[in-house]
Amino acid sequence: MTAVTVSPKFQIVIPKEIREAMGIVSGQKVQIMSYQGRIEVIPLKPMSEMRGFLKGIDTAVDKDDDRL
Repeated sequence: MTAVTVSPKFQIVIPKEIREAMGIVSGQKVQIMSYQGRIEVIPLKPMSEMRGFLKGIDTAVDKDDDRL
């Protein structure tokens, strides 16, 4: 685990090893959220990279007898 310092402008630097492991590049957008008392940074990917990421997922839905 790596500690970072919050600047006077409330900025942080994502450590190089984390950027490389997550594939974060300069200018890329990330989503920041608070979750269960911690801050999470989620890299956003362009829609073109998302194509096919659900390939092979089971889309079967069990329906109740009273539904069409």
